[in-house]
Amino acid sequence: MSAGGASLAVAVATWGRASVLAAILRQLAAVAFALLVSGILLLLVGVNPIRAFGAIWDGAFGSFYQVTVGLAKAAPYLLCSVGISICFRANVINIGGEGQIALGGLAAAWTALTIPVGTPWLAIPLGLAAGAACGMIWGGIAAILHITRRVHEVLVTLMMNFIALLLIGEALSGSFGEIGSGFPQSPPIPTPSLLPTLWPGSRLHLGVLIAIGVAIAMHVFLWRTTFGFSIRSVGASRSAAAYAGISVPRVILMVMCVAGATAGLAGAVQVLGVHFRLIEGYSNGFGFVAVAIALLGAVNPLGQIPAALLFGFLETGALSMQRQMGIPSSLVQVIEGIVMLSVLAAMGSMAQRRRV
Repeated sequence: MSAGGASLAVAVATWGRASVLAAILRQLAAVAFALLVSGILLLLVGVNPIRAFGAIWDGAFGSFYQVTVGLAKAAPYLLCSVGISICFRANVINIGGEGQIALGGLAAAWTALTIPVGTPWLAIPLGLAAGAACGMIWGGIAAILHITRRVHEVLVTLMMNFIALLLIGEALSGSFGEIGSGFPQSPPIPTPSLLPTLWPGSRLHLGVLIAIGVAIAMHVFLWRTTFGFSIRSVGASRSAAAYAGISVPRVILMVMCVAGATAGLAGAVQVLGVHFRLIEGYSNGFGFVAVAIALLGAVNPLGQIPAALLFGFLETGALSMQRQMGIPSSLVQVIEGIVMLSVLAAMGSMAQRRRV
């Protein structure tokens, strides 16, 4: 490694170790602040915040079944946010998770419905691989457009979300849709392709373990491999990384492909483990919430695990709050938005301190 590369390695490693703990502490404080603000808003609309938060807690942790529902909700968030955090580490702003999730689910459903495989040990990996491959291709297309045509990645990934959703609608409106159904959806997926339930009578499926495994693998990839160092180097300074001999376009292409693959895998997990068919609009909101989770998890793959669990249980608890107190479940979206804004403010404060 050249002298420039060695200096860059020391700088990136030092910054990484020092910043992660501080980022996590600041973001926990941001979550606490967000809950405080949410409580004040509940008071303003005449709702007892203690009762409201108690209803959310009961809905998320009141029974073993509710806990497994929260874990199942967190799985696609975790998979998508892990890929987005890898992109953020390379200073690539990827907000295309929603489209990548949608097409990953489409690929998994199409594979399960058109390729007759009678054994789960082959059908399940085939469906998951199809979802990941389709998401990877979709992410790669966005990266190529950014690299070759100099189109900003935010614009490319955002526009490709709409294209992906339109493709889902077109597929379900055609021969891939279920005949006679009153809603755009595919026929039920054959049983051999469905993700197995890990505990009888619960919603805990294999996709939860897959998501945790991917998060751990991405942590090792980011912090224990040469290419992971290249990603962090490009994120720290593209000009310095190029001087050290790192191909910046190659890194951008690879992180977008990795993010697309994990998001596509999230779509496959959601279709094969939760809905058991492809449903139009099933991915709405996943990609954008995953951006908040990536930030909340300190842009670190392992940090995404508790962040994804927070949002998964928060959404599960919101349904209980709606039933018990007559509060619209959409209120949880307000709380999520406050959390995201608080985290962004905390990260902005840290960036300002580093510049000073």
